[in-house]
Amino acid sequence: MKTFFVSVALCLASGVASASGSFAQCPQFFAQNAAPKAPSSAELKLRPLCYDAFAVMHSGRSKTPLYVAERLSRAQLIDARDETRTNRFFSDARLPRAERAELDDYKGNEGIDRGHMSPAADQPTAQAMSQSFTLANVVPQYSQNNRKAWASIEKATRKYAMRAAGDVYVITGPVFDGNVRTIGNGKVWVPTYLYKLVYDPSTNRAWAHWIENSDAARPGKPISYGELVKRTGIEFLPGVQPAS
Repeated sequence: MKTFFVSVALCLASGVASASGSFAQCPQFFAQNAAPKAPSSAELKLRPLCYDAFAVMHSGRSKTPLYVAERLSRAQLIDARDETRTNRFFSDARLPRAERAELDDYKGNEGIDRGHMSPAADQPTAQAMSQSFTLANVVPQYSQNNRKAWASIEKATRKYAMRAAGDVYVITGPVFDGNVRTIGNGKVWVPTYLYKLVYDPSTNRAWAHWIENSDAARPGKPISYGELVKRTGIEFLPGVQPAS
């Protein structure tokens, strides 16, 4: 399967970044404080960004996240219930203008939403809620997919985290396959697929939701952690060997 960029093998041939230290200000969002080992290539233009309740590895080539990581708990999700959704999207000025999506890129694209990778409903404070609307945390997502199928995956993930024995680590991102569609003057890449990895350290179990980015897509049976790594070329849980 072709993944992330048209040839992930080419990216991997140039080396693998451990990302150790890249998220020095927010290691708490990763299991064992270890960020994923992702394809390393100058053309990917990867930049780590820390926010209050999630971390983003951003690609300046696709102008979307490579992945977004968060740590969920019952207490956090209870706090999140009181927060008011802002819907105030913005472009993160920490990213170079040539590497980031702008609000205008999403205008005039009927049927395309700005789809959160770390959901607004996960955010435990007003500031975290506001931060979740950075375009560094979203991808162009087909509207019905975002509002129905994907929303159900997000709800299922929160439901699991609410009953888990401890913290649950979640990593979400896009996959681009073949001839990539773009939107806007900035040519923001539209994902072919989306994934959401869930890892529960208390049980040492990990699984991933995988869904096509289309209005007709429906959630299916989760795939294994090993299958997700195979499809994306990213080692999401370095140092961890989840139970199969």
